[in-house]
Amino acid sequence: MIKSVLAAAVLVALAPAALAQTAPAQDHSAHAAHAARPTIASPIKDLLNNPETAAVMEKHLPGVAQHPMRPQFEDMTLAQVMPISQGAITQATIDAIDTDLKALPAS
Repeated sequence: MIKSVLAAAVLVALAPAALAQTAPAQDHSAHAAHAARPTIASPIKDLLNNPETAAVMEKHLPGVAQHPMRPQFEDMTLAQVMPISQGAITQATIDAIDTDLKALPAS
């Protein structure tokens, strides 16, 4: 009985290492670069700190980077700011930003 328990424990402990050794190497660099780019689910400051996504933001929300209230909303997402934006950010605006962000070439 003890041998069975020990054998099972050894198999459980070694299984992740065995799987890691047999997994084929894959190049995810292009996917990782694209995944690293901010999305509409990212905080606004992340969208504004990336030159590519900042251009999209400025296209749809001119002056957003210099908005005097930026410190209060930059840690929020577009969806979180929408209800308190007094109509400046609508679902249509978020959808347009999302479309343009997805159209950016992979870096």
